[in-house]
Amino acid sequence: MNMQSLYDRDFNLWIQEHILLLKEARFNEIDTVHLVEELEDMGKRDKRELKSRLRVLIAHLLKWQFQPEGRSTSWESSINEQRLEIIYLLKDMPSLKNLIDSAIMEIYTDAVDWASDETKLAQTVFPPQCPFSQEQLLDKKFFPYDNKRQCQD
Repeated sequence: MNMQSLYDRDFNLWIQEHILLLKEARFNEIDTVHLVEELEDMGKRDKRELKSRLRVLIAHLLKWQFQPEGRSTSWESSINEQRLEIIYLLKDMPSLKNLIDSAIMEIYTDAVDWASDETKLAQTVFPPQCPFSQEQLLDKKFFPYDNKRQCQD
């Protein structure tokens, strides 16, 4: 079976065949070009997911901090969900934790854009750099400038 053409015709079958080839140590039959591509894409996908979840989390924390009258249980729920998903991601791939600070710097402007669009506050209202530490972002009890966490919904 030509693995390179199988890759184009039926990706799922290509995966199953490669699992079998690896289990049987038939390394000379492996489509290494596509296998390397897929492994690289997997790493990129995980980084994208981390950035995406951080963007949502930071945007909601900014909204929470800068628009207290809009606080709701749905905002709180979204914050908690993003934190939980990031923690699960880091549990499965601990090396991603080393990328958090650079990911925050990369996505912070997008999080501010989102928070600004949602709150209708000017982007200049928000700090120029992320005001939340990595520890605060992952701390399920942390909500900025909020001791009571009163929500209305």
